Amino acid sequence: MRVAAIDQGTTSTRCLVVTDGGTAEVVASRRHAQFYPAANHVEHDPEELLVNIRAVLAAAGPVDAIAIANQGESCLAWDAVSGEALSPVIVWQDARTAQTLAALPPSATHLSKEICGLPLDPYFSASKLAWLVRHNPAVAEAKAAGRLRLGTTDAFFLDRLTGCFRTDLATASRTGLLNLSTGDWSPELCALHGVTMDCLPMVGPVDGGFGSIEGTPIRVSIVDQQAALYGHGCRTAGDCKITFGTGAFLLSVAGNARPSTGELLPTIAWQMQGARAVFAIEGGVYDAGAAVEWARKIGLYAENAELDCFEGPSAIRRGLVFVPAFSGLAAPYWDRHAAPLFIGMNHATERSDMVRAVLEGIALLTARLIEAASAVAPIGDTISIDGGLSNSRYFVRFLAAASGRTICVPAMRELTALGLAELCGIDVAAMRRETEIFAPDGSVGAEDHARFARAIDNARCWGR
Repeated sequence: MRVAAIDQGTTSTRCLVVTDGGTAEVVASRRHAQFYPAANHVEHDPEELLVNIRAVLAAAGPVDAIAIANQGESCLAWDAVSGEALSPVIVWQDARTAQTLAALPPSATHLSKEICGLPLDPYFSASKLAWLVRHNPAVAEAKAAGRLRLGTTDAFFLDRLTGCFRTDLATASRTGLLNLSTGDWSPELCALHGVTMDCLPMVGPVDGGFGSIEGTPIRVSIVDQQAALYGHGCRTAGDCKITFGTGAFLLSVAGNARPSTGELLPTIAWQMQGARAVFAIEGGVYDAGAAVEWARKIGLYAENAELDCFEGPSAIRRGLVFVPAFSGLAAPYWDRHAAPLFIGMNHATERSDMVRAVLEGIALLTARLIEAASAVAPIGDTISIDGGLSNSRYFVRFLAAASGRTICVPAMRELTALGLAELCGIDVAAMRRETEIFAPDGSVGAEDHARFARAIDNARCWGR
């Protein structure tokens, strides 16, 4: 069997063809524009994303099945009759609804956590969809005419590509509108946010079938992070992966019962046809690769090779700290008022020192996320990672030291695509076997963590 595994991510759309013979080939990758029309607004052009999906699929050639991973919380509105997008995609990074959510009473936060497990944060889709209904005239007009459809990007893609208006349970669990107990949309949460439940897609299993394109079935559709969790081979409670893309996203398998998660999140990892849903614990760092890209954009470094060319003591050991909070701080802080922060520079500080501090800041924030997750439920001593930052040996070594965990980096880095193919039924175990192991070396101590904690306190004070 040949599967076209399409990873529609925050910055690009990639397609790998994965075969039963144990091969995986990147056949196409297309970047798309990022739009920042106002402060805290992040948008994509839905038609551009759709064009890119079609283009990378065409590059795959004849295949037996298609699988698509989506961005998760990114969402939009479109016309049920014409299929025309009525809004831009509001990206998961977008924080335009922060003040609206902050104005809701504590009882609303309690209701949200009780039903869907998620806090009232603009990261999730619910308040974004509500914003479109309230502020976009075309959306309001379509709603009045009974022609409105609302959903995450996967539902839009599937509707336009196959005429199938559906989403899977894992993606639905990222919206802030799903009842985790029933697996259906929650009338109470839809009413809380002002989202008409009839405008939302049908929810089903990850492999439930999502129509076909020119006779080729779309067999699997799921959130990119959950696909990566599956691709890492995580199946047992405590198995954990972190993907370092635009943000950094930790997922740890929690079993078939909804976990108690504290300030982290319960989410659906996946649900296969005829099987019980598998839950996971989730937490994130909003700015990982995004922070490194910012450092490159302002001229702190030019080539990726520079992300490993460091000598002497770590930046934090020399008092230089960076807090990667361009989009605020995610779990366990949930603080959209936090601001990015460099502190501890002096006359001898050079650009390479600042780049090093950026890498260390992402690692230290991730280590705190791992600590918060392990306080909720046991996590194994080894954590598997992927994404762009996993290519920096300095970053991975520092993460191992900061977290006190062994970090495993698979040689095959396209774990989202691998998970998609495996969910379609392809055996990919052989492609996971080659890995590089980084053990903690004790180079990051308690004083380093304490210094970083003080920097976080300062970053959190800035925007209030």
